Amino acid sequence: MKMIRASDARSWLHCQRRVWFDNNPPAGFELFLINEFDQILIDRGNFLEWNIKRKLENQYQLVEAVSEEHTKELMGAGVQIIYQGRISKNGVVGRPDFLIRHESGEYQAADAKLSRNEEKAEIQIQFGVYRILLNSSLPSLVYLGNGEVTEIGDEANREASKYLTSMKNILAGSIRPLVRYSESKCNACGYNELCKPRFEEQRELTLLYGIDSRMAPGLEIHGIDTIEKLANVNPDNIPDIPYLKGREKKQRAVYQAKSYLDGNIYPLKSIDIPDGTWIHFDVETNPITDSGEEHVYLWGFLKPGNIFDYVWTDSEADDRKGWDLFLAKIEEYKNLYPNLIIAHFSNYERQKIKAYAERYEMVVHPTVSWLLGDDSPLFDLFKLVTDSLVLPLASYGLKSICKHPKLVNFQWADEDSGSQWSIVQFLKYLAAVRPDDKERLKLNILTYNFDDVMASRKLEEWLRAMTIAA
Repeated sequence: MKMIRASDARSWLHCQRRVWFDNNPPAGFELFLINEFDQILIDRGNFLEWNIKRKLENQYQLVEAVSEEHTKELMGAGVQIIYQGRISKNGVVGRPDFLIRHESGEYQAADAKLSRNEEKAEIQIQFGVYRILLNSSLPSLVYLGNGEVTEIGDEANREASKYLTSMKNILAGSIRPLVRYSESKCNACGYNELCKPRFEEQRELTLLYGIDSRMAPGLEIHGIDTIEKLANVNPDNIPDIPYLKGREKKQRAVYQAKSYLDGNIYPLKSIDIPDGTWIHFDVETNPITDSGEEHVYLWGFLKPGNIFDYVWTDSEADDRKGWDLFLAKIEEYKNLYPNLIIAHFSNYERQKIKAYAERYEMVVHPTVSWLLGDDSPLFDLFKLVTDSLVLPLASYGLKSICKHPKLVNFQWADEDSGSQWSIVQFLKYLAAVRPDDKERLKLNILTYNFDDVMASRKLEEWLRAMTIAA
């Protein structure tokens, strides 16, 4: 009999087929190994749990359970805290980090979570299932990564019940559930190589950039159920459907289907590149901090002449110093270049500036007001691309656009580098003791950031070349 695990909530939220595969391992298929970033999160979660256990056992009677029967015995004996308890009911199992005896005699489930927010869906579901298994009116307890202890009560009941009902249906099925493709989710899933070929054979609409599981059913109702059919339809003949209304959006969807099939670029409107002195801008951040606030440890710039400039801080302790130095750089560039354009890719850099201004109560600071105001020098290349062009890509990330041999064709020095990679490198940098190791790791990150801003520059040049060709 397949058991429903409370801990499967994360996989279930990610994809119902993924959780089905987890419980029905494909013969001869080996799931990929955990990457370094995920392993760091696992290690930090285990360390948090260990620290909480150490504090609790210094104050209360704490006994580790070795089985479900042992858990029942410990609960019957009224042990104050049961560590790694095992509870089950009607084919549902849970293994909370702690079972804590309340003064009423009931037990409360408690887990350590790196998250700073107990409202995450997977946490709500998991803790709701614990309460169902314990048949308890007491809330579950969450030891958050920021040191807070919060409660989850009846508000989790609905989602937990929905999860259990869905999982019963999923595990009862002998075939993999029908799902939609998602470029970001599926690429991060170890079962992607089993699923994607089938999606491609079926010409699944959600393989296209901008067509997701909310939009595809509306198209299919009207007979547009493959990429070929979408590519050949007149946009004016597509009725308004949820998430696809207006001719502009419909034209883009048709062009995206055409681009998928023929590999061509389709213009939506003229590419409007502002005049001025361009500096390209990109940040590297560490979200795994003691404070729980993301630390921008590297503010990187590519100045005219492809000169790399940056602000670096060694640790979160220097966070305010790094922010002040960043603002000083911006003021320096503003004075040097009267018609300054600070180019970035996506809204992330603007969001970080806003977050830091709020963190240090500097929203009205003149430089911040200029950066975030109506006359801001910040210029988002991602918005320019998506407003102006349809590309033969499933993802419009900087790497996808720039690495494509028929588009920008710019390659990073380290093929494995990326946002999670840079976090891992920085955490290794913080842990390194030998000066030469620290210097090597810092150089790796700086090279990656330089490649990011250089890619942004090459994207600018590619777009300019397209305007000339047009």
